[in-house]
Amino acid sequence: MDIMDRPIPSGQKLTYEEFLARCDERNAAEWVDGEVIYLTVSEQHDDIGGFLYSILRFWAERNGSGRVYQEPFQMKTGPDLPGRAPDVFYLKTEHFDRKRRLHLEGPADLVIEVISPDSIGRDRGEKFVEYEAGGVQEYWIIDPLRKQADFYLRAEDGYYHAAPVNSNGLYHSTVLQGLWVDVAWFWSDPLPSLMSVLKAWALV
Repeated sequence: MDIMDRPIPSGQKLTYEEFLARCDERNAAEWVDGEVIYLTVSEQHDDIGGFLYSILRFWAERNGSGRVYQEPFQMKTGPDLPGRAPDVFYLKTEHFDRKRRLHLEGPADLVIEVISPDSIGRDRGEKFVEYEAGGVQEYWIIDPLRKQADFYLRAEDGYYHAAPVNSNGLYHSTVLQGLWVDVAWFWSDPLPSLMSVLKAWALV
């Protein structure tokens, strides 16, 4: 029986370890101040998240540079910070010591959140501050509701600064060196196939 079969009574607090023990790969939930926050996503959100996961995973595996995860796998960037389930996130090989069976104990190097109607405040507010404080080096916010993509890099001052999209609408990642995305891809209907992205990257 998983966390969905055993609903948490309102107001009941769990330690992060208890939350992990009661959660499994079927559950989309996060741990904030001892409480379980259940997540819901739209079909468009799921499609864009899956698209990003597939292209980043291909890139990471091809280059042997790290591993790509997707929710509901957890990330806890610091002992006093919430346990989150980012939509897509990437961990460099040299940081594999942060991996645990059910979560990352420490920040991913790159995190992507795809905004849903009920997640605008979390993704642009709470998570922005948490990921910044927790040491996530690169943060993408993809907003299909507004057809807006924002990219941030954590500078030496410890704060996020906006990273530019070039005049052709392309964003070049700093963490995944050599990888670029065309922002227009995110709003395409249907979304580009992996093969078409590989052709754009001149990999096939």
